[in-house]
Amino acid sequence: MTCSRSAPMPARTLSRPSLAAILFVAALAVLAIPFAALLAQASERPFTVEETGLSYASLQQAVDAIGDSRATISIAPGRYRQCAVQEAGVITYEASRYGTAVLEGRACEGKAALVLRGSGAEVKGLVLRGISVGDGNGAGIRLENGALNVAFTTFAESQQGLLTGVVPNARIHITRSTFTRLGTCENSAGCAHSIYIGDVPELTLRESRFEQGTGGHYVKSRAAVNVIEGNSFDDSAGSGTNYMIDLPAGTRGRIAGNWFVQGREKENYSAFIALGAEDRLHPSDGLEIAGNEARFVPGLRRSSAFLADWTGERVALSGNRLAEGIEEYERR
Repeated sequence: MTCSRSAPMPARTLSRPSLAAILFVAALAVLAIPFAALLAQASERPFTVEETGLSYASLQQAVDAIGDSRATISIAPGRYRQCAVQEAGVITYEASRYGTAVLEGRACEGKAALVLRGSGAEVKGLVLRGISVGDGNGAGIRLENGALNVAFTTFAESQQGLLTGVVPNARIHITRSTFTRLGTCENSAGCAHSIYIGDVPELTLRESRFEQGTGGHYVKSRAAVNVIEGNSFDDSAGSGTNYMIDLPAGTRGRIAGNWFVQGREKENYSAFIALGAEDRLHPSDGLEIAGNEARFVPGLRRSSAFLADWTGERVALSGNRLAEGIEEYERR
C-alpha cells in the first residue's frame, strides 16, 4: 500500500486568551477544590443508605441508622475489614457494582461478617471472604432471625459460608452465588460446611456453584423443605470433603437438574446425597430427586451411592444420569 503525502497546512497565528477566558478558567479551578474535597469525603464514607442519601464510614453505623425500618445500604467498591450486626428492620446489603465490595477478615460477635437477626435481610453482589473464629464456625453470614435472600454473592476462604441455627420464621432463598474454599473439620465444635442450615421451614437453592471444598459437606440442611435446583457441585479440587448434599433430619422438596463431580481427596466418598442420617425431624415421603447428573473426576474408579437413605420413606428418583460405579439408591 502506498501513502500519499498531503500538502502542508498553513501556519496559524495563536491569539492570546482574553481576560474573560482567563477569569472563567480560574473560576472553574476554584470551584473544583470543594468538589474534589467532596469526592474525598465520599470515598471515606462508602456505606450509603439509599433512602436517605446519607453515607457512613462504617457498615455498622449505616445499619444502626436504619434501625427498625426497611432500607438498602449501597456499598462502594473496596476491601473492608468490617462486619455488622443487624438487630431489627429489613435491610438489603448491595454492592454498587457486583463483585467489587469485599467484607473480609473480621467476624462480629465471634460469628460472621454479617450477623442477621432483624425481620429480614437481602445480600446482593458482595464478596464475603476470610472469616475465621476460634470455635471453627466463622461464616460470611450467620442468620439468627427472619427471612434471607442471597443473590450474586461470593463466599470464599472461610470456615463456613452461610450458617443458621434453629430459626422458626426463616425462609432462605439463594441464587446465582458462589461458594469456594469453605469448610473444616479441624475444630472441637465439629465440622463446618459451605452451607449449614439448621431447623428452618424452607431452603431454596438455585443456579449456584460449589467448588474446592476444604472439609465438611457442601450443603447440610435440616430445613423441613429443601428445593435444590440447577446448581453445580464441583469437588474435583476438593480436599477432606464429605457429602455434596446432607439432609440429616429428613426433608420434603425437590433436588433436580444439578451437576455433581466427586473428587479424589475425600474424607467420605460413600454417597453424593445423604438423607436422614442423624435424626427424623421432618417427613421425607414424596421427596423428588430427578434429572441430575453425577460422575467422578476423570480416571477415578470407585463405588458410591447417589442417594444413601436412612429413612426408608417413599422417595421418587427419575431421570438421573449416573456414571459407572454410582448406584442410584442405597438403603442404609
